[in-house]
This record gives sequence, C-alpha cells and structure tokens, in this order.
Amino acid sequence: MERITISLDETLAQEFDDLIRTRGYGNRSEAVRDMIRAELEKHRLQTEQAPHCVASLSYVYDHHERRLAERLTDMQHHAHDLVVSSMHVHLDHDHCLESLFLRGPTGAVRAFAESLSAERGVRHGQLNLVPVAMDQASHPHRLISGHLHSRPRS
Repeated sequence: MERITISLDETLAQEFDDLIRTRGYGNRSEAVRDMIRAELEKHRLQTEQAPHCVASLSYVYDHHERRLAERLTDMQHHAHDLVVSSMHVHLDHDHCLESLFLRGPTGAVRAFAESLSAERGVRHGQLNLVPVAMDQASHPHRLISGHLHSRPRS
C-alpha cells in the first residue's frame, strides 16, 4: 500500500467528511480510493482504453406498444453473446422495467444498448459500463467450457 498526502481547506474537508459519512464510508481513505477508481474507469471508457466490459442496461417500456416486447426479446436473442441475464418487472398495468446484464467488447455492448434504447416505446434507458480485464489464467474448467474470467480493472 502506498501512502499519499493531500491538503484541503477546512470548508472542503468538512464537506468531504459530510459526504463520506452520508455515503457510509468508515474513513477518508476508502472514499478517496473509490473516487479514484471511478475516475480511472470513466477515463478508460472515454479514451477507448477499455476494450472489454461488464454492464447493466435498464429501461422502461410500454408493453402495449405494438410488438415492442417481441422486438426487444428478438434483439436480446440476436445479441446472445453479450446478454448474460435479464430481469423483468411489471411496474403497472402498462409499463415494464427490464434490466439486462451484459458482458463483452465495450464497443459492441455500447452499440447494442444504444440500439435497444432507441426502439420506439423504450424510455429511460440507462447503461452502466464497468471496464474489466480479461483473465487469461489457465483454469481447469476453462478448457472444458471455453470461457474466460473478467475482473474489474481498478
């Protein structure tokens, strides 16, 4: 573990302490580590230095919209290499919330999410991308199943 020292004026330090207390952090160090991780991930995604990711895509849609549920399911089937899992929730008589869990090349995940979110009748589409490194380590089950492990980059 490497130590760093930063200086903050009293007002900023108090605001930071209030924020980390509100978010439930036990100390400043863990809060700063999480902020640095978030900024590194954001930078990697903005500069296309994150070739692989895991992601969640959530959206609301009107299930009475003509053939929309069928189109969305069809899109998911065509992206079976990206869609790991889905969850469907009935919000009310007309609206459903779906959350998809995705994994794969960042560009492909982003393109799929944008395409699905642009479907007529889909509202409130939100994509949360997390850059990951693909683990090339040899695991006995990898030889059988042919899958790779992914782990957060920071």
